[in-house]
Amino acid sequence: MASKIDFKNIVNSWQSTSTLVSTQWSGTFEEYLDLVKKNPKVTRNAFQRMYDMIVEAGTEDYTDFKKQVVRYKFFDDKANNGKDAVFGLDIALMKLVNVLKAAALGYGTEKRVILLHGPVGSAKSTICRMLKKGIEAYSKADQGALYTFEWIDEKGELDGLLGKSIRSFPSPMHEEPLLLIPEDMRQQVCDEINRSQDGDFRVKIEGELSPPSRYIFKGLMDRYNGDLMKVYSHIRVKRLFLSEADRIGIGTFQPKDEKNQDSTELTGDINYRKIAEYGSDSDPRAFNFDGEFNVANRGMIEFVEVLKLDVAFLYDLLGASQEHRVKPKKFAQTYIDEVIIGHTNEPEYRRLQDNEFMEALRDRTVKIDIPYITRWRDEINIYKKDFNSQKMRGISIAPHTIEMAAMWAILTRLEKPKKANLTRVQKLKLYNGKTLPNYTEDNVKELRKEAIREGLEGISPRYIQDKLSNAIVNSQQNNRGSVNPFMVLNELESGLKNHSLISSEELKSDYRELLGIVKQEYEEVIKAEVQRAISADESALQRLCANYIDNVKAYTQKEKVRNQFTGMDDEPDERLMRSIEEKIEIPESRKDDFRREIMNYIGALAIEGKKFNYKMNERLHKALELKLFEDQKDSIKLTSLVSSVADKDTQEKIEIVKTRLIKDFGYDEISATDVLHYVASIFARGDVKNK
Repeated sequence: MASKIDFKNIVNSWQSTSTLVSTQWSGTFEEYLDLVKKNPKVTRNAFQRMYDMIVEAGTEDYTDFKKQVVRYKFFDDKANNGKDAVFGLDIALMKLVNVLKAAALGYGTEKRVILLHGPVGSAKSTICRMLKKGIEAYSKADQGALYTFEWIDEKGELDGLLGKSIRSFPSPMHEEPLLLIPEDMRQQVCDEINRSQDGDFRVKIEGELSPPSRYIFKGLMDRYNGDLMKVYSHIRVKRLFLSEADRIGIGTFQPKDEKNQDSTELTGDINYRKIAEYGSDSDPRAFNFDGEFNVANRGMIEFVEVLKLDVAFLYDLLGASQEHRVKPKKFAQTYIDEVIIGHTNEPEYRRLQDNEFMEALRDRTVKIDIPYITRWRDEINIYKKDFNSQKMRGISIAPHTIEMAAMWAILTRLEKPKKANLTRVQKLKLYNGKTLPNYTEDNVKELRKEAIREGLEGISPRYIQDKLSNAIVNSQQNNRGSVNPFMVLNELESGLKNHSLISSEELKSDYRELLGIVKQEYEEVIKAEVQRAISADESALQRLCANYIDNVKAYTQKEKVRNQFTGMDDEPDERLMRSIEEKIEIPESRKDDFRREIMNYIGALAIEGKKFNYKMNERLHKALELKLFEDQKDSIKLTSLVSSVADKDTQEKIEIVKTRLIKDFGYDEISATDVLHYVASIFARGDVKNK
């Protein structure tokens, strides 16, 4: 018989560790003032709180092609195991955080709508989602604590001021308790709180109470003949936890069909059932302050596809941003404290620019471009987040599969270089940090500057993710067990026929051409890996290196080399040295420079008491591998794989190469066999380059 679940014990354990339980607090208004004196930051406005949340997660400074960049670790989404992590947008995010910083300092951007603008799938929604989740979690942490209040009538002595048989009336907009201080008292209270405070933060009380709280406050002042302390005796201050699901401090508004749009969704509406109780539809207690602007007070509101909003909504948006006020039906303008972030794509933004009636909105907007990624390694990280060995069960992804899909995505976003001797692939590699002859960091900066539309057009990451998924599912259905780059590239190509966002046949043709370029790049990569696997005999490489160094030493010092077989002194073996140097395209005219460079390096190491190893020089290492490959490929007879005829000795050598591919390059049994067969077919047609 199965044992019972000890649910009570689980609950007790949760309560002992739960942040929500341990951080609950409530107290009188005076106790709250003492709390503010100890920690003034509990009174921060929405912009100040959001900025602090991002900065407190940590930063990292680095230089990107001579540009100083700050990376904000908040956007790594470590609190959620990187599920919504954003890659390659550090400059755009730095601009966003700078806007928040200026708003937090009261420099003017707090009166603007922050508009994230970019192509579809560029992470605009993801950034908003992270900010919403982040501010929600921050409100539950000690450093992000904030408070609100409720009106209480525990003894039932207020004659229904809070409502019939109501003992507590929460602030409908979760307001800051300091708003309960009358206007002409605020400066004195702030001076008292700010006196002798450490740090730069100073308490400042801005705004007014919402209509229901104002109504109750006025009613209590009349009842107690202006005795403020008796009014405050009906106040209970409590800790506030923001929650999108509970509609507290976080709002999201999404445009609907134009015929069904109603501006009360933003500012609230009359509760008709309560009109009978309160006697008037202009009684603030009979009004639901549950519009998205009201709900988002103290936190943030996200406008999805903001420029698709009806004009009536945009008028509300203007007041909310510039004046921090919204106008509920039949009530005075109501103060709000929230970060307003919208996002839109380029066609909608162009429509805004062309519409002269939208000039007021354009003037109140801070646009931040969120482009597609143009750095290859960052694009790779996007897909590895979802397609990795932890998530993929029962199927493997061959090495370079994700890299090649990401390469194609980046190539579609790059503008054709104006320099005739530079290809798009070379441009991609430059952006990715690779050095090319005759290209400095200044050249790369210039390339970026001249590409005005780069990152605003091209293939969306969503398309790549969809086609990766298709290739994986097809492979599972065919019981293949492994997905390779060719399968994914074929999926990407076939999907172009019916791509919903690409109508131009010329553009489709260009993208297909780029797929062909990516396939060529992949071929060169796997040929190089098979070559390295064939020539990965450590002892043979060391012998070849020692032989080369002996000859180079003799050549540079104009000496002879002792022949170990005959015991005679011979001239340096020029044929051997050139056969190695030619593998890395050292011209005859530069051979002396290269050889002296090697000997100088060895000499410098010797002074430091270190011994030279061929792995210390990347170019020499590559040359030695290619030379050894050339010497060994005929003995291995890899081309016999094509005809499926291989003797036992050859088969054993091929198995050694396959084992090296698995061990050193991350292949599995299936993908290693695939690559060997494919490269063998290239060798069979003599299509081998020294690369």
